[in-house]
Amino acid sequence: MQPENTRTLTSMTWNQSMIIRHDPERQIDLDLVRCTENAALCAWKWFGKGDKNKADYAAADSMRGMFQLVDVKGYVAIGEGRKDDAPGIFTGEKMGTWSDHAIPLAIAVDPIDGTTLTGKGLPGAISVIAAASCKTPDDDATKLFPSIPSYYMEKIAFGPTVREGPGKIKIDAPIDENLDVIAFKLKKRVRDVVAVVLDRPRHQHIIEGLRRAGCGIRLISDGDVAAAIAPCLPESGVDLYLGIGGSPEAVIASAAIKCLGGEMYSRMWPRDEEELTRLTTEEGVTEDDLKQVWTVDEMAKGDHVIFAATGISDSPMLQGIKHRGRHCITQSILVRARNRTVRIIDAFHDMDNKTVRLGSSGEEVRI
Repeated sequence: MQPENTRTLTSMTWNQSMIIRHDPERQIDLDLVRCTENAALCAWKWFGKGDKNKADYAAADSMRGMFQLVDVKGYVAIGEGRKDDAPGIFTGEKMGTWSDHAIPLAIAVDPIDGTTLTGKGLPGAISVIAAASCKTPDDDATKLFPSIPSYYMEKIAFGPTVREGPGKIKIDAPIDENLDVIAFKLKKRVRDVVAVVLDRPRHQHIIEGLRRAGCGIRLISDGDVAAAIAPCLPESGVDLYLGIGGSPEAVIASAAIKCLGGEMYSRMWPRDEEELTRLTTEEGVTEDDLKQVWTVDEMAKGDHVIFAATGISDSPMLQGIKHRGRHCITQSILVRARNRTVRIIDAFHDMDNKTVRLGSSGEEVRI
């Protein structure tokens, strides 16, 4: 017969293990915020200084360093830098401690969504992480976020009120039909609906269609993760996001939108015949694959999904970094798919004492 204290310890250990398996993301959610905070603070050093690659490297290095302290077996399912060979955190990297009892985690990350905005000192730049943890240690974390082989996807994103009830948004529907559905569900006139669109020549027909319908438009030059998420946030002033943007960004935004109860439909969009040939011959993409419309549930699987982001410069989603005396103030968002609680976190960093860990050296350094 075991001593009483031994039986109690065994029971506690078993119960703690069950808690971790039941709700594993609770163990790491604030650590993910620290990752985006550190990345944003390090990117801020290069804000408006004309070198987006140095900003991206600084953000990625600090995020990688913070992950060295997080007890996860992290697999980067969605990295960044593929489109322009910029420095960053790349697909296939392993992040975290990888200790025996660490939480298996799929990671979708962009240390800076809006590197050009950061280099030019413009609004709209954020640091973002989406993560999905496994239900059991035997689950395969690499399957929680899909790897989309095309560089770009068509997207249309909208909030929880538009998603619910009769009347559905369709990715192929005429613009005015979708606007009618959105206006009806939001109890607005079409002319009071606000859409965000990336300012690109490929979107000219979308912009013209929105203007013919009388819809308000916010054109942005970069940073479509924050723009796609904005319709899910009641204070953003944005009702709709649509257009063609990066595939990695589509996965990251989908994870956030799922956590917030909204929806985004996405579909592969080959840029030209050369990419279409690569997709069909090298990646094995079929005609049905090209027609597939991805939902947020397909982009970010399961209920154990977390999204965290920190503002670098002001965006419809988050305030950018501010200075007050010796303090640097960051604003972050943290939300989990399980309960959809949205936490807005204002952090005051004492820059006389603030340090970040760098992945390149493993050292704690002052910013």
